[in-house]
Amino acid sequence: MKETEVESMKEPIQEATTDTATNTATNTAMDTTMEQIREPLKEPEFIRESVTDQIIDPIEGATEEPGVETNRSAALEDSQALNPDELRYIDAHIHLEQYGERELDLIFQDIADDIPVSMLLAVSMNLASCERTRLLHRRYPGIVRPAYGFHPEQPLPSADELAELLGWIEETVHEAVAVGEIGLPYYMRTEAEKAGQPFYLQPYVDLLERFIAFAAKHNKPVALHAVYEDADLVLDLLERYDIERAHFHWFKGSEKTVERMIGLGYYISITPDISYEEEIRQLAARYPLELIMAETDGPWPFEGPYNGRMTHPLMVADVVRHIAGIKSVKLEDAAAQVYKNTCTFYRLQPQSSG
Repeated sequence: MKETEVESMKEPIQEATTDTATNTATNTAMDTTMEQIREPLKEPEFIRESVTDQIIDPIEGATEEPGVETNRSAALEDSQALNPDELRYIDAHIHLEQYGERELDLIFQDIADDIPVSMLLAVSMNLASCERTRLLHRRYPGIVRPAYGFHPEQPLPSADELAELLGWIEETVHEAVAVGEIGLPYYMRTEAEKAGQPFYLQPYVDLLERFIAFAAKHNKPVALHAVYEDADLVLDLLERYDIERAHFHWFKGSEKTVERMIGLGYYISITPDISYEEEIRQLAARYPLELIMAETDGPWPFEGPYNGRMTHPLMVADVVRHIAGIKSVKLEDAAAQVYKNTCTFYRLQPQSSG
């Protein structure tokens, strides 16, 4: 896919419009906890001909499995050496609308330049976020696959705001691949508890139930933010509504919860911190390869070999390399399985890398 092809798909993008109440709610949501969870994306300090040349550096001091390479050129060489159908990637969870225009241009130009990432599962945070995600989907319909929802790590919407959001999603549900991101506010709750402040979880559980019921009604999968003990509450709701397709992104939790999730056939996605977080490496080792996807959660920044780098969808190639090493399977086999998992779960039409 070359630049001219991408330009031909790229429809003029207009600013999303929201009413005053929605704008006020969006601004209010950017409280201290949300600042900690998702800091504003900073302009990269480097200038490059192709930004991904400097995104993934070789890991220094990190434990590497046999065959794990962590630079962009290695990923591209493998994609050229192997049959294109054997080495393709999808970023299964990215907050695409939170990138700046310059970063978006770089990402989509790299995709046009035939990096082996063909699709991006773009989740949303609230109504304004949903509208921006939808605009990106319209701009790049073959690449951006939208999910609409309300991220739990922010203040609750008012009754009117929730009604407006659910009404908007109802009108656009035909183009969404999932309902998400939804879940429970583990980090906001624990921060409040550490500060000795009261936190009422039940309203968030009630909100999540509304979205899960909506997903069940429309037979849509759910993209979930649910970690540690919160995951068990979420699992109870999923079972209550007979949800068969649940994706726990960047999951962390107890072995008992993991076993329950595996038993229900629910999926997880692994992030680039698999390169330096033992908890994530152990999860990847325990979870069946047939139920694993790869994600960046961009623009969330990562540490270790990615410190100071813009989070880029191509980082999922590194994720799969580590999964392959941990599972002791060939890279092309791991890549094919993870790609198949994502297409199957989100009911996507497989694409070639070029």
